[in-house]
Amino acid sequence: MPTPVLDALDRRILAALQRDARLSNVDLAAEVGLSPSPCLRRVRLLEEAGVITAYRAILDRDAVGLGLTVFVGIKVDRHDDAHATAFREAAAALPEVISCHLVSGESDFLLQIVLKDLAAYERMLLDTLLKLPHVKDIRSNFVLNTVKSAAPLPLDQLAR
Repeated sequence: MPTPVLDALDRRILAALQRDARLSNVDLAAEVGLSPSPCLRRVRLLEEAGVITAYRAILDRDAVGLGLTVFVGIKVDRHDDAHATAFREAAAALPEVISCHLVSGESDFLLQIVLKDLAAYERMLLDTLLKLPHVKDIRSNFVLNTVKSAAPLPLDQLAR
């Protein structure tokens, strides 16, 4: 699918929705300087083009009891399509894994995992992660303090 061309108005709509996805169409239209009907039409087009993929609430992890975040680098034993697909599918099925990326560098995959505490991670490591298909090595990095998270995309770069 070709990358849609986003004009200044699309970028303003997207920036406003990144700040507050609960804006009513009337409020969004007022913020970006459109009347409600054309604004809604543009939002629908952005959704249909796959630019807007979902609307979510961002939860405070500590407040819901998931205060431990671990970034886990995983090396797989082979780099063919079948092995990578098997690992990706298994990792994506784990609810504790909130993101999984194929990366370059020391690891093949980088997982972001959220759990209740260190004991929960130990259980997950021993009972689940080490048993994922084709895992060769695991390196865990524990988040001590989050400086920035779930930031809006820097859409102003698109205007350059």
